[in-house]
Amino acid sequence: AVDWVPPLGLPVVQPYRTPRMHRIRTLVQTLQLSESDDVLPIIKRKQSTAFPPNYIHSIDSSHLMLTAISCNKAGITFAGVHDSFWTHACDVDKMSTVLRDQFIHLHSMPLLESLVEHLEDKFPAVKGKLPPIPKRGDLDLNIVRNSDFFFA
Repeated sequence: AVDWVPPLGLPVVQPYRTPRMHRIRTLVQTLQLSESDDVLPIIKRKQSTAFPPNYIHSIDSSHLMLTAISCNKAGITFAGVHDSFWTHACDVDKMSTVLRDQFIHLHSMPLLESLVEHLEDKFPAVKGKLPPIPKRGDLDLNIVRNSDFFFA
């Protein structure tokens, strides 16, 4: 199965495998149970099509956790689900600063380089066969600090 480790260090494993199906007939009904096991064959198409959005979600969740940890350290009440972050009205400006700082911190990391290194270590057959990492542009991530609508 495809897996990777986002910046927070919590491994992500895509569990897409062909389940073993068992049908159980009773006097009242027929039940269909699926059995999952790491030795079952992976679903290659699902592994490949699910990877890009799952990778992005793992980066987004890293941003959420980095923001939550920093808010806690700063004494800011924080709640969040997926891409919605909340705090008390009196702390919105402080949380907005933390949110931007953590975005800059996260996206200054060599995310794609780390991903490629992990995939090549885990799957030696792909070493040298992955597309090259795009050259970094000249975008200054610090501009998000001045964006009124950076995160809504």
